[in-house]
Amino acid sequence: MNPFQTLLFALGGLAANKIRSLLTMLGVLIGVAAVILLLAVGNGSSAAVKASITSLGANSLTITSGTGNSSTSTATSTKPLTVSDATALADTTKAPDIKSVAPEVSTSGTAIYQGVSHSVSSIIGTYTGYFEATNSKVDKGDYFSNDDILNDRKVAVIGSTTATDLFGTVDPVGKTITIGSTPFKVVGVLATKGSTGLTSSDDVVVAPLTTVQNAFTGFGSLTQIVVEATSSSAITAATSEISTIMMNQHGITSATAADFQISSATSLLSTQASTNKTFTVLLGAVAAISLLVGGIGITNIMLVTVTERTREIGIRKAIGAPKGVILSQFLAEAVLLSVFGAGLGVIVALIGTNFTIVSIKPVIMPASVWGSFGIAVAIGLFFGSYPANRAASLRPIEALRHE
Repeated sequence: MNPFQTLLFALGGLAANKIRSLLTMLGVLIGVAAVILLLAVGNGSSAAVKASITSLGANSLTITSGTGNSSTSTATSTKPLTVSDATALADTTKAPDIKSVAPEVSTSGTAIYQGVSHSVSSIIGTYTGYFEATNSKVDKGDYFSNDDILNDRKVAVIGSTTATDLFGTVDPVGKTITIGSTPFKVVGVLATKGSTGLTSSDDVVVAPLTTVQNAFTGFGSLTQIVVEATSSSAITAATSEISTIMMNQHGITSATAADFQISSATSLLSTQASTNKTFTVLLGAVAAISLLVGGIGITNIMLVTVTERTREIGIRKAIGAPKGVILSQFLAEAVLLSVFGAGLGVIVALIGTNFTIVSIKPVIMPASVWGSFGIAVAIGLFFGSYPANRAASLRPIEALRHE
């Protein structure tokens, strides 16, 4: 019997029990679709986080006060960040790899425009260098200027979410909003950046540092200092320069006693990549269990099929069908169940990736499509081999006696 005839016989065997075959294929379908979709969700989550981190500024470095949870730190006290720290960092003779420095204070509050109020998650007071360092681009209007900072002008650049919630379809540029008892003239609206995880980068009001300090936070410590390196290749050198200057500013002689932390988009991306790899492997492992269950289902159904067709097997062997023909037919049926189930699973997964899952847009990994399809077929071949071998090993006389 040639391969084509074997295939026809296998298709005929599956067609004889349509419901059973469909239910078996459903198990494989779910397994393959689960693998592809879960890996796509993991990949989509990684892409979203990477885009969010990158949007913060590829060359930016953030200095915060504190030692974190490092067990190697010997710091006995923590000095707050001050404007004088930022001024020292802006000295190009001591820090040639630093392009700009933006001291930052932040708070929250409620903004009001013509009776419409909106709770702003982040009100930031800073310098003009903040916008370039954090990759914050203006969509409408313009940034505030250094002159605005020097003259303590009450002007602000607002995020797209803040603009939409306060103004709707009205152009905010030139309008005045009130935060607390302080009026701010809107000079610009930032382009949409999206969420960075815990907070939205679009729900902000950015104003001159002196204005925010005078109106809300006072002239004490800074929340953080944002530094922009001259290039991505200069981040390491800029980090070293920041560390040296900050240690001098705070009277620290040992790096282990540092009372500040320096973070960058590069370090965040590295941490995110490591976390995502673990997350993706976990998702893939969970989904692979579904494939395994589908394979067990194939074994179960094929064993039932062999039992039901024992007499048929006996007749075929009695008229001269060799063991290899019987083996190949039942093995072909098992593989076809896997192929059809895996193919449908791929289609379902491709359709599923067009939808947002838990607020994440899945991103298909081509390797997961071919890999899951190939593994499903291999599982069908493996789990179908035992029932097929059992059918081929039946003795004709015993098979003919079977009722």
